[in-house]
Amino acid sequence: RPAPAMASAGGAEPERPQPHPKPFLIGVSGGTASGKSTVCEKIMELLGQNAVERRQRQVLILSQDSFYKVLSPEQKAKALKGQYNFDHPDAFDNDLMHTTLKNIVEGKTVEVPTYDFVTHSRLPETTVVYPADVVLFEGILVFYNQDIRDMFHLRLFVDTDSDVRLSRRVLRDMKRGRDLEQILTQYTTFVKPAFEEFCLPTKKYADVIIPRGVDNMVAINLIVQHIQDILNGDICKWQRGAVNGHGRTYKRPFPEQTESSSVLTAGKRSHLESSSRPH
Repeated sequence: RPAPAMASAGGAEPERPQPHPKPFLIGVSGGTASGKSTVCEKIMELLGQNAVERRQRQVLILSQDSFYKVLSPEQKAKALKGQYNFDHPDAFDNDLMHTTLKNIVEGKTVEVPTYDFVTHSRLPETTVVYPADVVLFEGILVFYNQDIRDMFHLRLFVDTDSDVRLSRRVLRDMKRGRDLEQILTQYTTFVKPAFEEFCLPTKKYADVIIPRGVDNMVAINLIVQHIQDILNGDICKWQRGAVNGHGRTYKRPFPEQTESSSVLTAGKRSHLESSSRPH
């Protein structure tokens, strides 16, 4: 960075402060219990962001699950019986999600809804999210809506075997006190069909597919290096190129591993902790 201009006898103006760069938005998709949030948390850990005070973090994680629609009394009664389809695109407030992400990309401070998955309701409390350099947005259908999908600078898809995902979901939901029969009925009735119809087809939009989730440290380390380059000020080199006549975008490939590792400097940031949720 050049030294600030010194005031001279001619009255030269001092250098103006540089505006904060717009955040680099990364979408992370995959089926239920595929390890999306675990992958995001591992990325945060390897970047050293977990040790940083929340308001100071340069990288933050947001979840699509925060944007579930407010249910009617009839829908809530179905949800409590495991008869409501939380895996359908219509279960999400896509307008609010799009507006929130648009404001985040523009570097604005936003308020993210807080959803209670025990009572299946949106709480009055919100989480304030401050501008960050990199935002990881994870969820089962983050690539389904084109307006939202096109906002991502990088798209990751966590690809985990369906049997592994089912076993994880069963164990997780049983720990929450849910009945095994209800868990399996909900999976076969809603979760599996919705995955095959809505989530799996969006895999084709991914720039990077991560088989085995967090166990695939080769892929995760490449992504971490990718983010470190962005935090070092190389964000302009990573932006998606102009869209051509066929609707395709051109992207710079992953960099080669460098010997030096960057030190993340602290700015005013916030992080939304992942909470217990159906996905």
